[in-house]
Amino acid sequence: MPLLGGLDQRWRNWWIRGILSIVMISLFAVVIYLGPIALSLLVVGLLLKCFQEIIAIGYSKYREHNLPLYRVLNWFIAIVASIFIYCDNFFYYYPELKGTTGLFSFFGQYHRIICLSLYVAGFVLFVLTLQKDLYNTQFSMFTWTHITLFLFGCPAYLSIQNTFESIFWLIVPVSLVVCNDIMAYLFGFFLGRTPLIKLSPKKTWEGFIGAVFATMLFGLVLSHMLAKYDYFVCFKGGTDCERPAIFVLQEYNVGTFFFYLYPAVLHSLALSVFASLLAPFGGFFASGFKRAFKVKDFADVIPGHGGIVDRFDCQLLMAVFANVYYFTFCRSPDPDKLVAILLSLPLDQQREIFTHLQQALANTS
Repeated sequence: MPLLGGLDQRWRNWWIRGILSIVMISLFAVVIYLGPIALSLLVVGLLLKCFQEIIAIGYSKYREHNLPLYRVLNWFIAIVASIFIYCDNFFYYYPELKGTTGLFSFFGQYHRIICLSLYVAGFVLFVLTLQKDLYNTQFSMFTWTHITLFLFGCPAYLSIQNTFESIFWLIVPVSLVVCNDIMAYLFGFFLGRTPLIKLSPKKTWEGFIGAVFATMLFGLVLSHMLAKYDYFVCFKGGTDCERPAIFVLQEYNVGTFFFYLYPAVLHSLALSVFASLLAPFGGFFASGFKRAFKVKDFADVIPGHGGIVDRFDCQLLMAVFANVYYFTFCRSPDPDKLVAILLSLPLDQQREIFTHLQQALANTS
């Protein structure tokens, strides 16, 4: 950026990171506006980009071995995994599409066996390419591929689940990690004196502690704002639903003082604590990985930020925690979802369920 050429390197990086952070947040807001399907496709796209950055490091290490079909097999397995991750969620949350005709119906019914068959074909092809002098290297890279897909694929799968359950459960965890990262950088930039951890020498205790309080405050405000709007809390980004109990205002009493609050705001505190205290260890893990392979960043996609993995390393643990927390403490039965599943069944099965419901309701009355 020519306009920043007169600044010293420290301030130049500060402005570059700041401007591009605003750009990325704005683009994320656009995708949020487009809805849960667009958000879930974004997750899959980020998964593939992260996979590419990690695999590129492995390729640079083993390039001289000229492994047979190395890149073809890697990308074949990654694409099959991505198709499974997306379709398994998509057809679970849109079961009515299985009852249609054509490609949606076929793939909705058989996507699992299709993906498994494709993976087995890739597995067989890998075995057929094994060469005597390259066994150790080939199996190392095969393991590298699968561990990478596990570390990034599981959070991607759960993030898509969160998105379809309600956009709230994607936006809040992601935003908390982003807030914590920004606040840690700002507090560390202006106040940082005491190193936090050797794996990340630029991290400071001042930045870490300041970010904890800033993230908790931000979480309270953001969750309260989002809980007001049906689009963020309804199933699959709907705008007309029976709100889950955690998104209905409730009265709380503290002594003689009472106030109204969405229970989701209180749940955001747990997410904020995790985003502040434990999610950063994903970043420390990534720093250790980069040190092991003597690279500064995973890629050079975003000036001042590095690669996509550099921006999303802390999101991995956060996505898993948000999903487990939601399904453990917050999820309630959704009538709309149950109706959609029932309507996707054959007509004779619908009649059978209807008869059972009639009998059950008659017995209870």
